[in-house]
Amino acid sequence: MSLETKLRLTQSTSLVLNAALLQAIKLLPMARLELVQAVQQELLDNPLLEEVPLAADGVTPADAEEAAGPGEGGEALGDGQELYDVNWAEHFPDAGDWPGPPADGGAEPWGPEAPLRAPTSLGEHLLRQLLEGPADPAARRVAAWLVGDLDDDGYWRGTPAEAAAATGADAATVARALALVQGLEPAGVGARDLAECLALQIRALGWEGTGVETLAAAAVPLLAGRGAAAWPEVVAALHRRGQLAGAELAQALRRLRQLDPAPGARYTGAAAEAIVPDVWVWKVGQDYQVVLNDEGIPRLRISAPYRQLLREGGRGEPQVKQYLEERLRSAVWLIRSIEQRRQTLAKVAMSLVKFQRAFLDHGLAHLKPLVLKDVAEDIGMHESTVSRVTTAKYMDTPQGLFELKYFFHSGLASYGGAAHSSLTVKDRLKRLVAAEDPAAPLTDQQLVERLAAESVQIARRTVTKYRRELHLPPANRRKRTNEVRI
Repeated sequence: MSLETKLRLTQSTSLVLNAALLQAIKLLPMARLELVQAVQQELLDNPLLEEVPLAADGVTPADAEEAAGPGEGGEALGDGQELYDVNWAEHFPDAGDWPGPPADGGAEPWGPEAPLRAPTSLGEHLLRQLLEGPADPAARRVAAWLVGDLDDDGYWRGTPAEAAAATGADAATVARALALVQGLEPAGVGARDLAECLALQIRALGWEGTGVETLAAAAVPLLAGRGAAAWPEVVAALHRRGQLAGAELAQALRRLRQLDPAPGARYTGAAAEAIVPDVWVWKVGQDYQVVLNDEGIPRLRISAPYRQLLREGGRGEPQVKQYLEERLRSAVWLIRSIEQRRQTLAKVAMSLVKFQRAFLDHGLAHLKPLVLKDVAEDIGMHESTVSRVTTAKYMDTPQGLFELKYFFHSGLASYGGAAHSSLTVKDRLKRLVAAEDPAAPLTDQQLVERLAAESVQIARRTVTKYRRELHLPPANRRKRTNEVRI
């Protein structure tokens, strides 16, 4: 058998992801902040793109949707004359549209974020009190050093010898400085362990000599490293000693819950970031209106000077013309991808409103089971597209602010025929546990029976799974006697 080389020509069909499609897919799952950052980066990289100034933007959102719609012109935009077959009037500004520099010197317009201030740190809060309060200079200087040595919870983990060596003060001055720090607000800062932290707070609240002081002294050694599992042992130990019982123990437990084991955490924790909804849903009459939130997302257009340069054919320089065509193609892809993302998000949001109308009207108890396939079939798109566009997107509804993926969840069968949402069942489960008798909490099997009485078909293992997801302990750990009920 001899080996020979042959050249064969065959035809086949395959799906090829071009640059425009890849960019559209990449933009779909982006959150608002990620999209803004991507657009800003593209504005830096592509000289043909520019942002429409707010002062010169007289185009309504409907006009913007029409101007950047993917249906205008040729779809391919490949190498050749297709670039010039598109009606670019909507994407290019006229020469008279250039607003020039702001008359006020470029000052940013006032917005709701203008009065925001950086959160006060624990060190700043304590040092301000040190400067305002009466204290001898030596103790105040050492106290300032101690404030800088506190951990995030407000505890001081050092030793007097370390403080004396670092500040050059004697032991008596260090002791006065530590007492000065421990007398500041919030109560409990400067403590060296949990017992001292609780004792400082009890003293600040005037609860010395009461049951909470006794309870704290007994509870801290037993709870160390064991958490809430040791509470029955704490209560049993107090009963054996005859120290606290009945109403006095209940009052001590209530007071102990008011104490903060980490008084500095409220100042050192990360600042909460407000979620900006991508979609608003408002009820107008008997219908719901879906409005996209485009605020903060830059609107783009093609720069007029580069438009003129492109019309002149790069002024006779082939390399310049090729570069401008590549940048123009990239700019058009980005504008179309952003608009495609916007339209897809609107379609998905309107479909969700249609499926979850009962939830919007009446609340969580009427939330319906929903999967990606249902919405995909409703809007005529693929499930993967729906999955991408609902990632990190939020909808503000009359029932509250929810992530779009919140509306997609499995369902449980019903004895009456209609399926129940898993979120609705979890809510019912939480309500049953909240209403149970603390002295005789409901077991998982009893919860199954209670849910069955509400026509929910559910297995015991599913109840156990949902209970753990809700961070509800089992029945034996939820049991509380009337004597220690809070």
